[in-house]
Amino acid sequence: MISVSNVIGFECVECARRFGAGGLVYTCAQCGGNLDVLYDYDLVARQLTRERLSEDQRFTIWRYRPLLPIEESSIVPPLTVGWTPVYDCPQLATEFGIRQLLVKDEGRNPTGSFKDRPSALAVVRAQEAGASVITTASSGNAGSALAGMCASMGMRSVIFVPASAPPAKIVQLQIYGSRVVLVDGSYDEAFDLCVEAARRFNWYQRSTGINPFMTEGKKTAALEIAEQLDWDVPDRVFVAMGDGCIIGGLWKGFKDFHRLNLIDRLPQMTGVQAEGAAAIVDAAMGDGTVREIAAQTFADSINVGRPRDATKAVRAIHESKGAGIKVTDEEIISAIVRLARSTGVFAEPAAAAAFAGFVKMAGSGAIKSSERVLLVLTGNGLKDVAAAQRAVTPPLRIRPSIDELDEAIRRDSEWRM
Repeated sequence: MISVSNVIGFECVECARRFGAGGLVYTCAQCGGNLDVLYDYDLVARQLTRERLSEDQRFTIWRYRPLLPIEESSIVPPLTVGWTPVYDCPQLATEFGIRQLLVKDEGRNPTGSFKDRPSALAVVRAQEAGASVITTASSGNAGSALAGMCASMGMRSVIFVPASAPPAKIVQLQIYGSRVVLVDGSYDEAFDLCVEAARRFNWYQRSTGINPFMTEGKKTAALEIAEQLDWDVPDRVFVAMGDGCIIGGLWKGFKDFHRLNLIDRLPQMTGVQAEGAAAIVDAAMGDGTVREIAAQTFADSINVGRPRDATKAVRAIHESKGAGIKVTDEEIISAIVRLARSTGVFAEPAAAAAFAGFVKMAGSGAIKSSERVLLVLTGNGLKDVAAAQRAVTPPLRIRPSIDELDEAIRRDSEWRM
């Protein structure tokens, strides 16, 4: 049950049926579609103003509490979630011939990814619902985020992960104390099993595309972007897409602030997917129909064949007059290195896909020289070191001898400085 005064109900993104705020937890009771949370924006407008935000010293997602579906009295995780830095990258902007290039480094969140935002909200909602166990399906980051948030609150979690997930992400789950179920199958199969388990054992379901509150957590990044850029939002935002919930959440955040007259315009949303897992891009740039595919990309966080929040993602691209773009795995690998060496930000493959998409679109001349562009980098590169190793040559290895070092340097052109 939700008794937050600012929340007035839900709307199905598929059939547009509306429901009241009480008694509805996950999907549409009519068609099974995903839900949007609806707010009393007149009430929110009185509580959330530029002046009040300028006085608020809580530099976390909770500074936007009037636009979040939680009780004012609810206890939130003690970890500092959100308010991740936005970096200006003038060298890259000049190189690509645009006015400004910005990157928002979500790898600076407590467990190293964007997914800390919705997971923090999930923990609060689970407590309000009286749940003792929270579960999610994850390729790694969502699970790590939920595990970390649960650990900080003394709550229990069960995470379903495809056995092919990077070892670093699996270990992170275990370190936080989660019960981990490795599924010998795809992310989509792990997702289906998680849904079935939650129903059978009455666990609180955090999974994207099932829980409507995850969009609300993810939209906080857009709220931060607007505030951090002094209410002057970028012309275009690039972000990678897997299930589609992040781009949908960002778009909702920008729309919320626009509706509240806190920003005077909206950015174009550009969603990036790997060529081998591009169901949302195909739909957005085609007839709008999302078709299941056999996903295949090394970027595990976006290796999704049946995106569970695709409708919100396609809507974000269409409503914003944005675009979807595909990149190859080779372009993602190249982007990891180029991004790190140009900005100092080490991004995991899925995060670097956003930069790869920008490079491809800028190279085609599709971005105007007057545009300000922001990339949302969703996860830290240390999440998947094995993937990054594919992009670099092995280090020089010698015995502890200065003469051997001298000879190696003269022999290797990369060492000529």
